[in-house]
Amino acid sequence: MSDTSTPALNIHVNGWSLLDEGDPSTEAGLRTHLSAIKAAGFQSYSWNPQNPKLKALLAEYGLRYGGLFDAIKAEQFASVIAAIMAVDNGPINCQLADDDTPIEEAIDLTLALMAEAKKQNAAVHLEVHRDTCTETPEKTAAIINGYKAATGEDPLMNFDFSHPAVVKHILEPDYITRLLTPEIVPVFQKSTLWHIRPFNGQHCQVPITDGQGNFSPEYLACRPFVRQALKYWLEGPRPTNTLWVVPEIGTTHEYKLSCFPNIWNDTVALGKDIQRIWAELIDED
Repeated sequence: MSDTSTPALNIHVNGWSLLDEGDPSTEAGLRTHLSAIKAAGFQSYSWNPQNPKLKALLAEYGLRYGGLFDAIKAEQFASVIAAIMAVDNGPINCQLADDDTPIEEAIDLTLALMAEAKKQNAAVHLEVHRDTCTETPEKTAAIINGYKAATGEDPLMNFDFSHPAVVKHILEPDYITRLLTPEIVPVFQKSTLWHIRPFNGQHCQVPITDGQGNFSPEYLACRPFVRQALKYWLEGPRPTNTLWVVPEIGTTHEYKLSCFPNIWNDTVALGKDIQRIWAELIDED
């Protein structure tokens, strides 16, 4: 590793994983979310900053916060980043523009996004995600290359690898070689935020367990990819020496199929397994 101090893992839960348990727009629902995260032994929460009780309740439950937002225009950046930073300064996730946004426009938006983030000293990450300007690997690469050509550095990226895996119908033997490429790994290593949603080549969300405490075959097939990605990050520059990992199992937009086990329980199982893999990698060093 490039740093002699012990790196930290922050399991960063998206409120999306808890929507079946409570409505975070209400105080009672937000308490349900935060108490469940605390009880699971995780460290932080990700959601929009709109609930006025959010900051106080995070302090009450001893949890950190990193926000998220969607944007299609540069004029949206300043106010939403400021609202998130008023709660806490954890890494921020941005889903930017649309799948049909022209590449040059997407590069310009990314330049403006990262400039505003630096202005506010915010760790804003551009997410690789469906129905955004990063929908395909080719678009993502073009944005990274265009940003680097203009600035001399890489943009902060949050790689949800499940989306390119499905776009390219990547099969299990090729997860690592086709997703963790020599071009992508150095950019991934500079991130402080990672959304890990286990996937296969046909589904960007697979069940973590069988609902009876056993890992599903689909998750076990993806687990070596999770391990290798964490290993690569630990071998890199490790900015801030802390990685915030979201066990990204969701409840809406048809991610959850009727045959899935309880989503929050699966999220907990994934988060704890990520902690287990991380500890093994630290011990190996």
